[in-house]
Amino acid sequence: MDHGNRNFELDLVPVWSTAKEHMVATRKIAAILAADVVGYSRLAGADEDRTLARLRSLRSDLIDPTIAVYHGRVVKRTGDGSLIEFRSVVEAVRCAIELQNEMIDRNAGLPPERRIELRIGIHLGDVVEESDGDLMGDGVNIAARLEGIAQPGAIYLSEDAYRQVKARIDLTVSDLGETQLKNIVDLVRVYSLQAGVSVQTKPTVPSLVSVPRLSIVVLPFGNIGGDPGQDYFVDGVTESLTTDLSRMAGSFVISRNTAFTFKGNAVDVKRVGRELGVRYALEGSVQRGGNRMRLNVQLIDAESGHHLWAERFEKPVADLFDMQDEIVARLAGQLGAELVAAEARRAERATDLNSMDFYFQGMACFNKGITPEYMGQARGLFERALALDPRNIEALVGAAHVDAWSGGYFLTDDRFPRLAAAEAALTKVLSLVPNHAFAHYVLGFVLIFTDRATRGIAECERALSLDRNLAAAHAQIGIAKYFIGRGEQTEAHIQEALRLSPVDTNAYQWMFISGLGKHQIFAYEEAVARFCFAVETNRNYPVAHFFLAAALTMLDRLDEARSAAEAGLTLDPTFTIHRYRVGRTSSNPAYLAVRERICDGMRKAGVPEG
Repeated sequence: MDHGNRNFELDLVPVWSTAKEHMVATRKIAAILAADVVGYSRLAGADEDRTLARLRSLRSDLIDPTIAVYHGRVVKRTGDGSLIEFRSVVEAVRCAIELQNEMIDRNAGLPPERRIELRIGIHLGDVVEESDGDLMGDGVNIAARLEGIAQPGAIYLSEDAYRQVKARIDLTVSDLGETQLKNIVDLVRVYSLQAGVSVQTKPTVPSLVSVPRLSIVVLPFGNIGGDPGQDYFVDGVTESLTTDLSRMAGSFVISRNTAFTFKGNAVDVKRVGRELGVRYALEGSVQRGGNRMRLNVQLIDAESGHHLWAERFEKPVADLFDMQDEIVARLAGQLGAELVAAEARRAERATDLNSMDFYFQGMACFNKGITPEYMGQARGLFERALALDPRNIEALVGAAHVDAWSGGYFLTDDRFPRLAAAEAALTKVLSLVPNHAFAHYVLGFVLIFTDRATRGIAECERALSLDRNLAAAHAQIGIAKYFIGRGEQTEAHIQEALRLSPVDTNAYQWMFISGLGKHQIFAYEEAVARFCFAVETNRNYPVAHFFLAAALTMLDRLDEARSAAEAGLTLDPTFTIHRYRVGRTSSNPAYLAVRERICDGMRKAGVPEG
């Protein structure tokens, strides 16, 4: 292609040209990766539709997910080219190696005229970041020029980039010497790294960066039965779980290509952890017996070798692919909570806490229960995370999460200001990260709890389109149905959430929502059963105690109702019927009618009027 038309290949334009630019642009050092498709014009000329389709497919199922795993940020795209910023050169190089190695596999067996090949240039240097996130300056220019001279399938590094990785990871490179790059005044020493190589951390040299938090490798699951015909299913579970875990906030998941190099070998998890730079490893096995399939998994601390968590799944063999999706969804949901808890325990032992340490502690605190005490503690931890790093998106979502639940579940008298604060924070997050699934889910909660259920349902559906395993979004759609007077539909959404994640840390909230739906359709026995499940699963949920008390009065079980109300007031002594009444969530007549029944029931159970 004609590199002269590439927008991000700037010919050393002046960095500052006006006072206005001075105010909106900032200088920084960044690791820049530039990539494009070799001979794209030729490929498009031969078959434009097929070439575009293949390029889109590559971006959606390989390039973008790999960039995300290595914490890259796509600065811009121009046709077949991409400019990507990374937090470190090590991550940029590992991303480039994985992309090039995967392209070798994908091109295997294709005639040369149909192969899509990448060339990549990487540089570490000074850049100027504009207010819209665009990058300019020498750092960008040199990376683009290196890509322009790179051979098909190769990765070209500037000397500045190579210096950062040569002592940290094993690379087989060719020194191409000092090279004159177009429109670059000084000569640049260039190193070539060819595709088809593996990258290992040198055991005698410390890593360039500390081991990432929530870093994990999903080792290839074992096929216990030994039936080669089941290998595709076993490998599919491993691959799908790798993909789903990579969507988890703050996670660093080793790619399936690297993980599968351990297939069939005895593995020392501590050694694998050191080589791959991860804190955790997930091992598993699949066994088929007759019409049953059993899957065992265990989470291991790769630093100590200790087992942190284990679980067994057993299902009848029906449609293997449907079963694979269900198993992976359940694993991803439960494993996410286990990893967050493990990271919170690490942070408690640490002496020098950073922003993400406080974030994980905040999430672990949130998961303990929806009480004023725990919500206050969680919000304080998220605020400490943001004080250290105002750009910590996850901490910003966490703080909004606290505000939303505190307002939505009547933990405070300033309900609507808290919900408004959550909405403002989430709007900001989604302007920066439009595809943040969890932020869409929490925004859906806020909309649902402020009489905008239709919009809230749409946000939850958007969250599910981005993360199909976000079971809580199904539950929120269920409570939206209750608010719009369709309580008979609530149960189906709760069952879908429980199907995806039956032992989820939030299951007590989901059963509470199911109880609301049953209460609305006068099924009080079933409502009581669900409210009881909620409070027995997690007693740190005062609103469930109050609603249980109201439902018990409908069955004339007044002594039990008073006991439930007392338990709720022990957790939240500030709760009153007035707080619940003025915090109207919907204007739907069916909802308002059931709300009056609940207020009467609370009153009979001894909840103060306020």
